[in-house]
Amino acid sequence: MNNTPPTVSDNQEIDLSQISKRIGQGYQSFLTWIFNGFQFILRNIIYFIILGVIGLVIGYFLDKGNKTYNHEIYVHPNFGSTDLLYSKIDLLDSKIEERDTIFFKSIGVNNSKLISLIEIKPVIDIYGFVNERTNTVSNAQNTQNFELLKLLSENSDISKIIKDDVTGRNYGTHLIHIATNDIIAKEDIIDPIMNFLNNEEFFKTVQKEYVASVNDKIAKNEEVIKQIDVILDEFNSKTTSSQKSDKLIYYNENTQLNDIIETKNNLVSDIGAYKLELLSLSKIVKDKSVVINVKKTISIFLKLKFILPVVLILVFVFSVMMRSFYKKQLVKYKERA
Repeated sequence: MNNTPPTVSDNQEIDLSQISKRIGQGYQSFLTWIFNGFQFILRNIIYFIILGVIGLVIGYFLDKGNKTYNHEIYVHPNFGSTDLLYSKIDLLDSKIEERDTIFFKSIGVNNSKLISLIEIKPVIDIYGFVNERTNTVSNAQNTQNFELLKLLSENSDISKIIKDDVTGRNYGTHLIHIATNDIIAKEDIIDPIMNFLNNEEFFKTVQKEYVASVNDKIAKNEEVIKQIDVILDEFNSKTTSSQKSDKLIYYNENTQLNDIIETKNNLVSDIGAYKLELLSLSKIVKDKSVVINVKKTISIFLKLKFILPVVLILVFVFSVMMRSFYKKQLVKYKERA
């Protein structure tokens, strides 16, 4: 028979009492820490107020001088000039980093110090990319773009392809973003930069020939329309004399007449498309829309007039704690010595 007395429950009671005691001590330490914190704040409240006011004033003036204005130019590069456009934007950006005022003055920008950033990115428009007209200005959709996307999507994620840099350069519209630290006038910065982007002799020659070709197509279509009008007038006079003018629209037996009318409608549509395209072809890099002087808004919690007071107070608290720590360690060091 085992006469050893049970001790497991006694040990558990001792452990629980120690845990409870430690929790109580921890709670009291926490309350003491809070009390000391309040005491510290009360002792140094004047310093906190002074540092807060100093940070608020300095931050206010820094925020006032740290303004950013965004300017956006939506452009359409013509005649295959997209790569040249991106290269010129990269050149401008490098000149901004170098603060090359001589270069900017040579292209007509006299206050280049205001510019802090210039960049370009494509405006993702997959539907416009698929339905984009070819350079021959036809009414048929550009099925080549669709087939290309279809082929690429078979071997990769279509969403990545759409946002890919190579694909992006094939979109019709691109966004030029310029950031300045003050309000600007369009004729001081935007216009000189656009003139620089359009100043390329090779593409000027291409533009001249292409515009002449489009105008020639318009002239020939208008000539054919005049001939068609003559034919329709002759037919109209004949039907009027025979009192059959009311059957002109529903004249189903004369299929050639229907074809002539359809041809005229197509020619009129083509002329409208050509004239719309001429508007875009007026420049090598056509600016479709320009938005300037949009002030960049910053979250209130990121403004320096709110950040600096907090930083100064935290630095003060840290310095006081380090000073107290140093004094305590110095006393211990002297006692050991």
